[in-house]
Order: sequence, then C-alpha cells, then structure tokens
Amino acid sequence: MTTRKTLKSKIQYRIKRSKEFVFLPKDFADLAGYNQILRGLRELVADGLLVKVGKGLYVKARPSVIDGSIGPDKSMRLVAQQALKKLGVETCLTPYEKAYNEYRSTQVPNGFIIGVKKKNITRKIGFGKIEIRYQFVPDNVNDELYNDDGRPPFAFEDEDDEED
Repeated sequence: MTTRKTLKSKIQYRIKRSKEFVFLPKDFADLAGYNQILRGLRELVADGLLVKVGKGLYVKARPSVIDGSIGPDKSMRLVAQQALKKLGVETCLTPYEKAYNEYRSTQVPNGFIIGVKKKNITRKIGFGKIEIRYQFVPDNVNDELYNDDGRPPFAFEDEDDEED
C-alpha cells in the first residue's frame, strides 16, 4: 500500500533540498492552488521550519544559539537582497557603503539600508525589530557625498590646517 504525500511534506522536501533560503508562494505553484500553498507554508512556519519576513516572503529558519527562539537562517541583509532579486528589483551598494569599501570613510554602514535601482519600493521586509529600508541609487551616481580632496563636506577641519 502506498502512502499519500501531503502538500506540506512536498513543500518541506523542496525547501530542505533547495540551496536558496528565500521562498515565495509561486515557487510551489506547480504543487497545488495558491490558497493550499499558503496553508502549507503557514503550517511550516508553525513547525519552525520557515519564518515569515514579509507579505508572501518566507525564509529558512533555525533556532537561536542564545535563547532558542526561531529566526532567519541568514542575515536580514542577505534575505532582503535575495527577496528583491526574486521580485525583479536590482540591488546595489549605497553611496555610503561604496565609500566605506573604498576606504574613504570610517563610518560603518548598518546594513539595514539597501541600495536599489528602482524608485518607489514599498515592500516591507523585516523580522522582529529589524526592518529593511531602501535607498534609490541612480545609474549615474557620482561622489557628491565627498569634496574634490576626498573628504566629506561635513568633516571637521584639522587643527594643523588652520592658519592664525
């Protein structure tokens, strides 16, 4: 006698075998109808295999080593970048991240602001108290944050540069 596989077990099998960590309901559209897929995903969230980070966005979950609570398997920045990629939004570095990576600034970007090439992104992505924000970065962005000498316009003058 053969056992019937439930939709929940089929979704769970795909998630465990997948190298991706962000999932949309449309990733499982070939298994069943939309409402049934949402029901299966809700059950997996209740079981602790997935975490919901936005409307229709689910992420692989793992328990925290500190207190055992369930959270996303990857950092929220990586989760948001992969989610936006799946939604067709191109991401890039913000001007502040670019300046930090080029050693022109010691200000460390917090990682919760993602540069996007598309205006008017309203998708909310977050978990717990962490919420991702977006900064539009046009294609022709230049170094308007810095003067010609490479210093930010808001930097304090060095005492050695002052003449009495």
